[in-house]
Amino acid sequence: MTEQDAADDTAATEESTASEAQADGDADLEDVPEDVNADEVDLGEFDTDEDLVDRVAESDPEDIARELSALRTRVDSLESQVEQQDGDIEELEEKLKRKQAEFQNYKKRMDKRREQEQKRATEDLVTRLLDVRDNLERALGQDEDTDIRGGVESTLRQLDDVLDAENVEVIDPDPGGDVDPTQHQVLARVDSDQPDGAIADVHRPGYEMADKVLREAQVTVSESEE
Repeated sequence: MTEQDAADDTAATEESTASEAQADGDADLEDVPEDVNADEVDLGEFDTDEDLVDRVAESDPEDIARELSALRTRVDSLESQVEQQDGDIEELEEKLKRKQAEFQNYKKRMDKRREQEQKRATEDLVTRLLDVRDNLERALGQDEDTDIRGGVESTLRQLDDVLDAENVEVIDPDPGGDVDPTQHQVLARVDSDQPDGAIADVHRPGYEMADKVLREAQVTVSESEE
């Protein structure tokens, strides 16, 4: 027998042994003990499939069967964990969708409520102004020779009461005061007895509501002669 023939016989013997070991391992899977720790099985030490084949050929069939069973147990456990996590993710996604829908409904309700409140506030103001208009109309309905000054003054006081109830304040600066650009609109510079740059006169009062200027007061400013 040549050296080549001897080498071929040896390789054939090793392949036969590996096949028998694999067959014996599959046959013994049902008899593997339950206490095999799947974490002890590590295939990372095998760089190639040939290393794994050599390991199988050199190992006891019963040990291989235990390792295979442990791997199968570990795979089943990981698959169960993945399935559980998928279920948890799906449940969380459904909860998120419900919360988003609830928030959108809440937002719509609040927007509608604010709109209704604004309408009611405007309706209340208009209702009170209608009385003022009625009084002005009655005053104008008097005879031409009738003195309506008293009625007009009474109506003006009524209008002021309505504005006061809405927290509307009059911007009516005194002559000689400083000009406030946020509240005063300067119409012109005029000669006056007031200090240079001070308010000389108020042409039209302004109004503010809740610290917001609704209309600036129109004023003239004193300008000294040089």
